[in-house]
Amino acid sequence: MKRLMVLAAAFAAALRLAAPAFAQVDGQVIYGADDRIDLYQTENTKLRAMADSTVALMQAGSVRSEGAVSRLDTEPYGTGNALCKDEPFYDQVTAAFCSGSLVAPDIIMTAGHCITSESSCTGTKFVFGFAVTEKGKMPLSVPTKDVYGCKQLLGREQVNDGADWALIKLDRPVTGHVPLKLNMTGAITNKTPIVVIGHPAGLPTKIAGGSEVRDASRNGYFTANLDTYGGNSGSAVFNAKTGLIEGILVRGENDYVYRGSCRVSQVCTNEGCRGEDVTKIGVVSGKLPGARHRGRMAEMGPSFASLLQSVGAAADTASVQSSRP
Repeated sequence: MKRLMVLAAAFAAALRLAAPAFAQVDGQVIYGADDRIDLYQTENTKLRAMADSTVALMQAGSVRSEGAVSRLDTEPYGTGNALCKDEPFYDQVTAAFCSGSLVAPDIIMTAGHCITSESSCTGTKFVFGFAVTEKGKMPLSVPTKDVYGCKQLLGREQVNDGADWALIKLDRPVTGHVPLKLNMTGAITNKTPIVVIGHPAGLPTKIAGGSEVRDASRNGYFTANLDTYGGNSGSAVFNAKTGLIEGILVRGENDYVYRGSCRVSQVCTNEGCRGEDVTKIGVVSGKLPGARHRGRMAEMGPSFASLLQSVGAAADTASVQSSRP
C-alpha cells in the first residue's frame, strides 16, 4: 500500500461495509496498492490475537443456531457486487454489515451509524471468528459460543462531520477472546502509522496496514489513507507501533468504479481523494465502565516492534496475489 516508511510498510503489509438500510454506511476506497490480507496469511500471534478480539455485525436472522454450531447466511462477493473477476477476494463470501471490537469483557465498540437504536441493537448478532483461517476455505459457520446478542445500547453518537460511535453491552460476558487495549491518552498526531482490522464489504476478517494519519486536527475524528470499505464501519484502527486502539473507522470514499461492464475497487494515490474518517478514541474511552484503569494504558511492549520485520514477507506475497491491473 503506502510504503511511506519502511517499518510501517512492513507492518502494514503483514497486517495485513454490505450494510442494512438502517446503517447508512458511507463507502471507502483503496489508497496506493491493496494491502488487505486474510488471517491465514500471517502467523504472528499478536496480530492474530488482535483480530481474534474483533467482531462481525450480522443481522440476527442471518445467523441460525444449530446446537454447538451456528450457520451463517452468506452471499457471493464477486457476483453479488457485479465485480470484475480479477478483483481481490472475488470468490469469497460476505455476511457482515459492519465491524466492531471487544473493549471490555461484555462491551463491543462500533460506529454509531451501525447501531442506531435499541431495536437495531437487539436485531444484531455480534460474531467472533468470521475469518478465513485456511486458504480457500470460507467461514460458513462459527461455534455458537462465539455468537452474542445485544443486552443494551449503552450510548451512541452520530455526527456526519464529527464523531460517530456506539457502545453495546452484550447478553453475556465474552469467553475465549481478550478485550483490546485503548490509547487512553486520546493523543494522536499526523503521520502516526496505523492499521485497521475488520470486514470490508462484509467479507471475512481482513487486516490492512501501511497507512498513516493525514490530519489529526479535526474535531472528534482524524483522517487517514486506510484501505477500507463499507463493512469496515466500526472497525478498530490500531497504532502500528503500540498496538493500542486509536479510533473507529466511520466514513470514506466510494468503494467501486466501473471498468466496462463490471466494477473494480476505486484506487487513489496515498495523498489523493478525501481520506477515510476515524472517530478519535478519546471521544469514546471515558464512557467505558472502568475505562480509566491504568492497566488499559499499557503498551504491548518492545516485542510488538518485531512485527514490523517478521510479517513483511507475508504482506509482499499477498500484495502480489491480490494485485490488479
